[in-house]
Amino acid sequence: MKCVKCNGNAVINIRRANAAFCKEHFNEYFTEQTLKSIKQFRMFRKTDKIMVCVSGGKDSLVLWHVLHNLGCDVTGMYIDLGINGYSDRSKEKVTAFADKFGLKTIIVDLREKGYPIPFVARRAKREDCAVCGTIKRYYFNRAAYDGGFDVVATGHNLDDEASRLLANIMHWNDEYMDNTYPVLPAGGKMLKKKVKPLVRLTERETAAFAILNGIDYVMEECPMSKGATSLIFKEALSTIEDKMAGTEIFFYTKFLERVKDKDRSKTDSDEMKICQTCGMESFMDKCTFCRLVEKVK
Repeated sequence: MKCVKCNGNAVINIRRANAAFCKEHFNEYFTEQTLKSIKQFRMFRKTDKIMVCVSGGKDSLVLWHVLHNLGCDVTGMYIDLGINGYSDRSKEKVTAFADKFGLKTIIVDLREKGYPIPFVARRAKREDCAVCGTIKRYYFNRAAYDGGFDVVATGHNLDDEASRLLANIMHWNDEYMDNTYPVLPAGGKMLKKKVKPLVRLTERETAAFAILNGIDYVMEECPMSKGATSLIFKEALSTIEDKMAGTEIFFYTKFLERVKDKDRSKTDSDEMKICQTCGMESFMDKCTFCRLVEKVK
């Protein structure tokens, strides 16, 4: 297998692109795909202050690495979810990565705050992933607002967004379709813009980039995600992609083409209130996060 750029020995074959690359040209391809998304969807300017949400996994660490190499002003934000063992190992990967490359980090420890995910989920009698999503979204935005960041970047990749789109279509969840768009606009005075620069790249490709560039990441899946329906849709898409290479990117990009002209500048900000408990903006008198954690006190 030869690199399509230099005819040297290839290290990866990307069937959907009908191309194989050596390490140098795979890194070039990976960076180009990331830049293409940033520019096409006007995610941010190079002078913007960017907060990257990092979990210790490959996608978020790779995104942090790529944006840093592009010269962006990036800070990693990690939330210790309070999952015994897994959270400890994840935090070690994040801090080691930040130390290695001399990067700034913000760490929120849910155990110190009294809200570890397993405890809150048990006391609130809600699904682990739902509780985790609510708490992470709150602290991502809170940290970005308090830190004066312009934009929040996440490591969601093509597999994540295509499988979520498929799940929403299968359940006819029209109201959630927009959440799979690569850019979620800012809202009100406190809700920060959110972007997903890796949406053109698959999980396999981010893993390859991490391994080839010596990025040490936590390989185990979150123990609380076992049985999550999102994994079923990912597996279904993977099966289709194995049989028909290119189907996944076609499915997702055709969706983006269909909704590209939708006006996303209008938000519900006029309807936003100030949460009576935490002081952040909310659509209700008390935000979702504060209503959740009240149940565990």
